[in-house]
Amino acid sequence: MPSPVFPLTAFLTAFVIQAAAAAETVPLPQPKPDIGMHTGQPNDTPLPQPATTAPLPSADAINPDRFGAKPSDAAYGAFQRGLYKTAYNLALVRAQNGDPAAQTLVAEILSRGLGVPLNAAEAAKWYALAAEQGIPESQFQYALMLLDGRYVKKDEKEAYALMQAAAEAGNRLAQFNFAQLLVQQDPGNTGFAKAVSYYDRAAATGLADAQYAMAQIYANGAGGKPRDDPRARSLLAQAARQNYDTAQIDLATWMIEGRGGTRDLKSGFGWMKQSAEGGNIAAQNRLAKLYMEGIGTEPDPVLAGAWYIVARRAGLIDQQMDDFLQGLTDDQTKQALQKANRLP
Repeated sequence: MPSPVFPLTAFLTAFVIQAAAAAETVPLPQPKPDIGMHTGQPNDTPLPQPATTAPLPSADAINPDRFGAKPSDAAYGAFQRGLYKTAYNLALVRAQNGDPAAQTLVAEILSRGLGVPLNAAEAAKWYALAAEQGIPESQFQYALMLLDGRYVKKDEKEAYALMQAAAEAGNRLAQFNFAQLLVQQDPGNTGFAKAVSYYDRAAATGLADAQYAMAQIYANGAGGKPRDDPRARSLLAQAARQNYDTAQIDLATWMIEGRGGTRDLKSGFGWMKQSAEGGNIAAQNRLAKLYMEGIGTEPDPVLAGAWYIVARRAGLIDQQMDDFLQGLTDDQTKQALQKANRLP
C-alpha cells in the first residue's frame, strides 16, 4: 500500500469561508492518488473536508498500545529499533498461534514493506484476524481496506462498523475517518452534527487534520457549535504549527484581517511564506500579492513577480497578477525569472 491511511470522501458543501484574498483561477490539477486531499485552492470555494493521507507520525509508530502490544514485547522492541525482519520473524510465530498484537505487527510490517517485500493482500488477512479480536489499530486499517476494495472485497457496512469500533476505542485516525464516513453518508445537518464529536475528539489528540476541520466548524458555526472565531484561530494555529499547509494559509489570512484575534501583518506574512515555501500553489500566489502590496513586509515587485511565476508554472492563473507581471520593467522581469528559478 502507498500509505497506511486511505483518504475518504466528505464535502461539507453547506458552509463557505469568506476569504479576503482575491480569487484565483486554478486549472484542473494533476490527478491525485485519492480524493479528499489538499487541493491548494483558495478558501473562498465551497468548504472541503480534508482527509488524513500521510503515514502515521512517529509518536504513533513507537506506541505499543497501537498494536495492543506490551512494552516488553520482544518483537515490538525489535520493531522500535528498526530491526523489521527480526520483528517479523518473532511476531509471525505468535501471530500464527492467534496473538492479536503479533498479528497487527505482522500486518503493519507487510503493509509497509519494512524489511520484507510489501504484501498488502497478506497484510489484510492479518489485520482482519486481529480486528476480530478487538485491536483498534487493526479494526481501523482493515476498515480502510474494506472501503478501498483493492486487496479485499469492498464492504462498506463492515467498514463502518469496524471504523466506529476503533473510534470509540480511542484511535484518533479512526475518529477522524469515522467522522468523514458520517458526513459522506448524510451530507445534511444531521450527519454533520453526529460527526462533530468525532472530529473534536481527534482534534484533542493533536491530529492536524481534525484541528483544521474543527477550525472550519467554529469559523462557520456549524454542526451545532456556535461561531467562535478566537477558538477557530487557535485551532488553525495548532494545525499550522504541524506544517498543515491549508491551515497556514487560513491563519495567515486571519492574522492579516485581524479575524479571531489581534491583527498581525508580519506574522501573517510569515505563515503565508512558510506555506508557499512548502509548495502550496495558492499560498505562492497570495505571497506574491503580499510582496506586491507590501503587506507584512516591504514592497518588492521582483519577489512578487518571482512567486507568481512559480505559482503560474504550476498551473495557477490570476489575471491581476498577470497584469502586474506585464507591468514590470525588463530588468525586473529578468530578476524575477532568475529568483523564480531558485525558489522551491
